Amino acid sequence: MKISDILAVLELIAPSFLQENYDNSGLVIGDKNFECSGVVLCLDATQEVVKEAIDKKCNLIIAHHPIIFSGLKKINGKNYVEQAAMLAIKNDIAIYACHTNLDNVLAGVNGKIADKLGLLDRSTLLPKEQALQKLTVFVPLTHLNQLEIALFNAGAGSLGNYSECSFVSEGVGSFKPNQYANPYSGEIGIRKTGKEMKLEVVFPVWLQQQVVKAMKMSHPYEELAYEISTLQNQYQQIGSGLIGVLSNPMSEFDFLTFVKEQFQLKVIKHSGFTSKIIQKVALCGGAGGFLIPVAKASGADVFLTADLKYHDFFDAEAKLLLADIGHFESEQYTIDLFYEVLQEKFPNFALLKTGINTNPVHYFLQS
Repeated sequence: MKISDILAVLELIAPSFLQENYDNSGLVIGDKNFECSGVVLCLDATQEVVKEAIDKKCNLIIAHHPIIFSGLKKINGKNYVEQAAMLAIKNDIAIYACHTNLDNVLAGVNGKIADKLGLLDRSTLLPKEQALQKLTVFVPLTHLNQLEIALFNAGAGSLGNYSECSFVSEGVGSFKPNQYANPYSGEIGIRKTGKEMKLEVVFPVWLQQQVVKAMKMSHPYEELAYEISTLQNQYQQIGSGLIGVLSNPMSEFDFLTFVKEQFQLKVIKHSGFTSKIIQKVALCGGAGGFLIPVAKASGADVFLTADLKYHDFFDAEAKLLLADIGHFESEQYTIDLFYEVLQEKFPNFALLKTGINTNPVHYFLQS
């Protein structure tokens, strides 16, 4: 099995297209066409993790954070990034990062946090805009069903909890083939009119290429008249953060105690208690301070995230509880997510969760 076969599974659940423009997700180091000997799953592809991959005879590392985040002008081992990159290259080890693209899918990093909290009725806290497109194409009635099925199989026609969604209207089309044409119907040099169906389907923008390919392969016309337009609708399955509800509401003290247990935390930084009962929970794995206004506007009782600054805690304004559980701590179960996704697809393949704690933050707790 090639490295590309494994990466294709991750691209299905979290396409690299969904990463933020500042990110560097995807295959950071290595050749996707190499045969894969095994996979190490981690948050950070540090030099220690690369050594672990060498010892375990694994030539693919799948990490949440890209080891190379911005451009490198020199690689001479002067810092931990260059040291890890050099060691990986010398040993033909590929490193793949699945970062903000995994943050931006509902069942990704935030979904795993929600699993640990047992949240129900989940939705994206800040859905992406202009992530949906609409295909409009004209087709004869005889091929309408065939075309619809092909487009649905390519990923078109899905909206939230609904699939195979389309709109069809009837009209009359006309055409006149010239001497070079090979028309599906009609005669060279003679204008023909006939009944046509106007088919419209919606699809995520990153599926455009495969949707258009499916349309062309299943359409009878030699020349197609079709249009692709960007919709203003928010795509509820894609975006930043997550919001859901606890099955059993609890006090702020009990909620923080529960979080501390579920995430095996030493400490939680939080804003002042509001005396609210916690039921509606907003969250964002990693650095989520930019979502504080959205969390407040959503009516959440608490916003769980990491990397909050001093002045961020003032922004709570006693309207909700802010809880900073730590960057590594909030994303630690992403390793389990990688494992579960790949194990389901490749049950007999060597998938190893790293045994190295790559958290660079330590806590001094005096008893």
